[in-house]
Amino acid sequence: MPIANCRPDPQAPVRSAPDFDPMSMSQRQLKTGYYVLEGLNSFSTVAYAYYLYFFMERVFGFGNKANLALAALNGALCMFASWFGGRFSQRFGYFTALKLGFGTMTAALTAGILVSSAGGQIGIMAAFIIGMCFTWPTLEALISEGETPVALPRRVGLYNVVWAGAAALAYFMGGAMLDRWGWKSIFYVPAAMQLCQFVLTLWLEQQASAPAHRQESLPDTSSTPELNPRPIAQARSFRLMAWLANPFAYVAVNTVIALIPGLAARLGLSATQAGFFCSLWCFGRAAAFIGLWWWPGWHYRFGWLLAAYLALVISFTVILLASHLAWLLAAQLLFGGALGLIYYSSLFYSMNLSDTKGEHGGIHEAAIGLGNFAGPAVGAAALWLWPQYDHSGAFAVSGLLIVGLGGLLAIRGKKN
Repeated sequence: MPIANCRPDPQAPVRSAPDFDPMSMSQRQLKTGYYVLEGLNSFSTVAYAYYLYFFMERVFGFGNKANLALAALNGALCMFASWFGGRFSQRFGYFTALKLGFGTMTAALTAGILVSSAGGQIGIMAAFIIGMCFTWPTLEALISEGETPVALPRRVGLYNVVWAGAAALAYFMGGAMLDRWGWKSIFYVPAAMQLCQFVLTLWLEQQASAPAHRQESLPDTSSTPELNPRPIAQARSFRLMAWLANPFAYVAVNTVIALIPGLAARLGLSATQAGFFCSLWCFGRAAAFIGLWWWPGWHYRFGWLLAAYLALVISFTVILLASHLAWLLAAQLLFGGALGLIYYSSLFYSMNLSDTKGEHGGIHEAAIGLGNFAGPAVGAAALWLWPQYDHSGAFAVSGLLIVGLGGLLAIRGKKN
């Protein structure tokens, strides 16, 4: 039974102490299991999706324009599949969505080991992305389900730290994995992890539906639930601004990821060195998540969101134009910090105002997909229109980010 549907019967008798099953899991223990799923999912998806562009460059000769077009396709699929995945999980149950997602990704990656054409690998990527989009909205909902508005920031904060930390490790280690074990390792290593996630999901589903756990999930009526301390109109305004800013953040993220192979070649970096030096922004984002998790002073303060967006625009441009490693490293730290606050804002404000958490998680992820599509699409179009300018794609995407800044200010002005 999906955890979302584990609602106790108010007429059921209270279970006595001798009936307690010591093997059942408490709500806290279940959520620990969800965090484990999240960490494994983050590591395995990054190990495949981020290094796919290196694979396509080295094996099939993809350049910046082709990789940007591939990233745009990735984003378009993510946009629609995440919206559907969130609605699916809300309607058919969280565990059903997870099993479908993990099973699809395992099958796609296993098939990828055998496919030897560029078109076939693009099809593998499409199947993988569709499967992935059933998992992230669901994991976000499972982490947030049943939390009070005061407790929710802690849960969301830990969620962000776990996935960002695992992603940073995967990007850092991925290049060395490819150099040591060969290019096929981007398929079989993540596939093995996805299979483990599928098995763990089956076990967590069984534990979540245990009678003792259902009894333990009875609502506490002895105290009044904690209320959201912010006026609802203000909260909705910040959610709208965050929903706008986050796709534009991923305009930058997916463009950077797609262009890292070309940037590494320009700086003379091997795959291992690219993993070491070009993953710094992931660690910067994880560090930002840790700080924002412990310090709630940024909640509902526009100045922090605006500063993060401005830092995003500046650092993105410097990363893609960097001709020296020192500039690349410094810009990545700023880039990661900006991404951390923008992403955290979107997820926190989405979950803080939502009763249908799976569906709103899908909206949050679909907005990410929109950004993942728009940035690479604009960059690829600019390289196609002005191929004589090496940095035309970077400047075009920077211009798109400035448009997003105007939209953010417009929403804020309307609110005032």
